[in-house]
Amino acid sequence: MDISTKTTDASPPAPEPDVAQSKRNARGATRPGDRIFLGLSRGSGILLLVIMAAIAVFLTYRASLAISKDHGNFLTTFEWNTNLTPPSFGIAVLAFGTIVSSIIAMALAVPVAVAIALFLTHYAPRKLSGPIAYVIDLLAAVPSIVYGLWGALILVPHMQGLYGWLNDYLGWTGIFSWDGGAPRAMLTVGILLAIMILPIITNVSREVFRQVPRMHEEAALALGATRWEVVRMAVLPFGRSGVISASMLGLGRALGETMAVATVLSPSYDIQASLLDPGGGTFAQNIASKFGEATEQGRDALIASGLVLFVITLLVNGAARAIIARRKEYSGANA
Repeated sequence: MDISTKTTDASPPAPEPDVAQSKRNARGATRPGDRIFLGLSRGSGILLLVIMAAIAVFLTYRASLAISKDHGNFLTTFEWNTNLTPPSFGIAVLAFGTIVSSIIAMALAVPVAVAIALFLTHYAPRKLSGPIAYVIDLLAAVPSIVYGLWGALILVPHMQGLYGWLNDYLGWTGIFSWDGGAPRAMLTVGILLAIMILPIITNVSREVFRQVPRMHEEAALALGATRWEVVRMAVLPFGRSGVISASMLGLGRALGETMAVATVLSPSYDIQASLLDPGGGTFAQNIASKFGEATEQGRDALIASGLVLFVITLLVNGAARAIIARRKEYSGANA
């Protein structure tokens, strides 16, 4: 005789979906506080776009007035004579000086800042990392003019030894040749900018490295990795996008730095082949030094150069966003 058993499902029946609640969630927030917060957030984003567009329109309008009266080529002319009739001015020297000084600053600051951030988060004892991080935070709050005065009174006189060494061993390249003049050149400006942006890059990189999942590091250690291998395989890949963002913040300050560059640099409207020869200029330094005594035409010309700096900054930030988007697999959100 066959005995058949009837099996029953012990799991409770699935609850009926709340159609009304789903529709409310689809429409958005329903509570007054949520609606207010949503409106404020959306309005803040729109307001930022409106402000950026207004700045771009203002700069473009005033720049068009100046460029229409420019007797020279705005992109390739070396001189800056806005008081002539007709005026002749260009941004060739300013663009070259801004880009070169920023590249020097980034090349010096980024490796040192990342190394300091790694030391504070993975090597230094807590009693030592705390005071060092506090001092670095204080350096980020020092005004630009203080850096400029320090650079003019302390850094410039002590750069002669470095300039002489570079001339003796690398002067044959032409880039590091030095004729013995005052070291108020692009290399000095780049070093000063590197010191100024170092705290920004260090602080952001340090916070990014602190967010590395502890399980990643412990897994690498369990597999027999050394401390450096843990940093190389777990910490740096995780924090790569954060380091790029920190570097872009530092680059933004280097591109727009004004008073420190104006205090240290000996400006001239000529492009020097050597980084050790005095001369050159930057957009921000030129605007700060000439805006007070400029005529209406001169102010429009300075605004035109500010428009170029504005565009360069947007391009730099866009490039940084593109680099980060291409490396989403290294972002902390996917860890």
